[in-house]
Amino acid sequence: MSVHPPVPSPADPVPARWERLTAHLGDVGGLTIRRALPTARRRMIGAWCFLDHAGPADLTPQTAMRVGPHPHTGLQTFSWMIEGEVLHRDSLGSEQMLRPGQVNLMTAGRGISHTEESQSDRLQLAQLWIALPDAARHREPAFQHFPELPSFSTGNFDTMLLVGEFGGHRSPVPSHTPLLGMDLSASRAAEAAVPLRPGQEYGLMVLEGELAVTIDGEPTGASRPGELLYIAPGAQELKLLSGGGKCRALLLGGPPFEEPVLLFWNFVGRSREEMQAYAEEWNAREDGGRFGAVRGFDGPRLLAPVVPPLKAPR
Repeated sequence: MSVHPPVPSPADPVPARWERLTAHLGDVGGLTIRRALPTARRRMIGAWCFLDHAGPADLTPQTAMRVGPHPHTGLQTFSWMIEGEVLHRDSLGSEQMLRPGQVNLMTAGRGISHTEESQSDRLQLAQLWIALPDAARHREPAFQHFPELPSFSTGNFDTMLLVGEFGGHRSPVPSHTPLLGMDLSASRAAEAAVPLRPGQEYGLMVLEGELAVTIDGEPTGASRPGELLYIAPGAQELKLLSGGGKCRALLLGGPPFEEPVLLFWNFVGRSREEMQAYAEEWNAREDGGRFGAVRGFDGPRLLAPVVPPLKAPR
């Protein structure tokens, strides 16, 4: 007896090749941000599990960003500065000013705490988290500053390679899983064709201006600030077109992250029990416990909220 595979019916859903997601507004240390990851519809892009875009904004003493001591586990914080200056301090004793064109990479591993304070009257930055795989998520914490990154042209766009490899260039920023991070900007009409790796998924977030985007010849319409364009694995080329004026976009990519990941407050883990233990230790110990203490910040620590029911997605 022969068995034939079922023929999909016309009603069977076809996986979307791309999807436009709306970021939601939030507040970090008094500064309004657009949060594009995670959302209910898309939690991660590769190992990228968190994306905030702050600014561009003119700051006053009342709207300056001041984020008090808070802990992290199981992730890397990745801060990309576009305008302004932010002072980073952490429980390892690091004290580093982050300026335009630079990246701060803080590896939380088993636990770290830090603070962030704006030091300028104008600010624009992208703040991201990278989920660490099981093999690295309990490692010792570390901090690295990268003052110079590869800069080149992609079509008519000025490009800075934040992490990964592209067009024969390699960023000095290390990663525990394959990742791509690129900043593309133009001050006038510009066009570029960006080759993609079919085994990876991507996200494009316009930070300023507007871009017409085509994926493998299929127009997706205009992308604007406050939106994240998700591109599913299988795509081979991304075409960007800016009609003129100032424009800037952030392109992220990586192979789908296969491990189940939980996010709660400032922690990345694998179970609610882990999150509960992290929150209780941080809240109970003035010395920070496994997370350590930050010196030099003249404000209170941020305390973890009550841990809700959590279940890792499959």
